[in-house]
Amino acid sequence: SVDMGKADFSAELLPSTVDTDKIIDYPAKIAEKHYNITCVNVGNPHCVVFCDNLEGMELEEIGPKFENAPIFPERINTEFVRVVNTNMLKMRVWERGNGETFACGTGACAAVAAATQKGLCPKGEDITVKVKGGDLIVNYTDERIILTGDAVLVYEGVTEY
Repeated sequence: SVDMGKADFSAELLPSTVDTDKIIDYPAKIAEKHYNITCVNVGNPHCVVFCDNLEGMELEEIGPKFENAPIFPERINTEFVRVVNTNMLKMRVWERGNGETFACGTGACAAVAAATQKGLCPKGEDITVKVKGGDLIVNYTDERIILTGDAVLVYEGVTEY
C-alpha cells in the first residue's frame, strides 16, 4: 500500500481552459460529442468519464481526442469508468503520450476520487478498481488516498557495462 497524497479538484492545476473552479460532472464537448467529465489531479492530471459499457468502446479512437482536447492545453490522462456497485469500479485508461494502459495507479485513484465526488462510491471505504492488468484497491478521503495492489516480478535480467 502507498499513501498517494491528496486529490486536488482545481481546474487551474490540471491545467484546463474551462472557466470554473472545479470540473465535477461538467458538460464538455469533446470531438463533437457531449460528455459529463470530472477532473482531478493526483500528482498528474486525469479526466474521468463514467460510462455504461467499456467492452464495446473504441478506446484507440476516443482516447487521443480526450488527450488532445483544446480544454486541456498540456494534454490529459483519461479514465473511462463503469460503476459495478458502490464498492467496485471497472476502468479503462488512456494515458497521455502512451495509449491504453492496462494498470494505472494514479488513474484508479482519480476514478475513485471522482466517483466519491459524484456520490457513486463512499469515502473512507475500500473500493476495488478492476483494470485489464488486475485489481487495485483505493481508499479515498478528503485528506489522502491509499492505493493497494500487488507487486509482481515482470522481468529479470542481467546487464553488462
